[in-house]
Amino acid sequence: MSRNWFAFFREGSLGFSPRHRRSGAPRRACPDEGSLATGILAGMARPSTQQRRRREVIAAALEAAAEHGLRDLSLTDVANQAGVTRGALLYYYDDLDAILVEAHAAGMQRVGSERAALVAQQEGARAKLATAVAAGLPNGPEDALMRLLYEFDVLAGKSPLHDELVQQLYAEQLALFRSILSEGVESGEFALTGPLDDIAMNFVALEDAYGLHIVAGGSITLEDAHRAIALFAAQAGADYMSRAA
Repeated sequence: MSRNWFAFFREGSLGFSPRHRRSGAPRRACPDEGSLATGILAGMARPSTQQRRRREVIAAALEAAAEHGLRDLSLTDVANQAGVTRGALLYYYDDLDAILVEAHAAGMQRVGSERAALVAQQEGARAKLATAVAAGLPNGPEDALMRLLYEFDVLAGKSPLHDELVQQLYAEQLALFRSILSEGVESGEFALTGPLDDIAMNFVALEDAYGLHIVAGGSITLEDAHRAIALFAAQAGADYMSRAA
């Protein structure tokens, strides 16, 4: 997919949860901080303005993380990318981790709900499986958002919130492949050679493993991944390259 996903966040197509604020925490005053804080000053921003500002913060966080990497990312990096100060960011979020949790959730939509929507537009299990595989792999080493999603996996085990998001995405991946395989069996398009659940799990594992190699710029290319996954699918009785007459 060639869509500019950082621009997607800015366009306002994503919805976000209420502010990551602890219950009872006082609202921070926010001085004029340029584009991010215009119109806020001493009062609360209008809901529509606040949502737009939060999307801008998330877009800046994703861009800064792509440039610096999650391991070295700081709140100052995000603020610099957004063109504001740390204080302006802290008007909306408690800390850097709160920003990253929301950025993680936003990024998940590409291989979660966005991919499921693409699959739903297809007719037949073969077409759906082909779409699911193509949409779940990175475009190439330059695919910054997919690279970040793999980096977010590293945070699992260190942060309960990130761990929950990683598990949620895995469950969505697994459910998508299970649904497609089930449809293919019922329609007669697929004749699986093993347990459906195991085959679905292998699709997710191959997608994740090959995707990681692709964004790392290693010896496995996007074309290699497509060829290998298609071979596995055929061996598993879920050939999506052939088209029924």
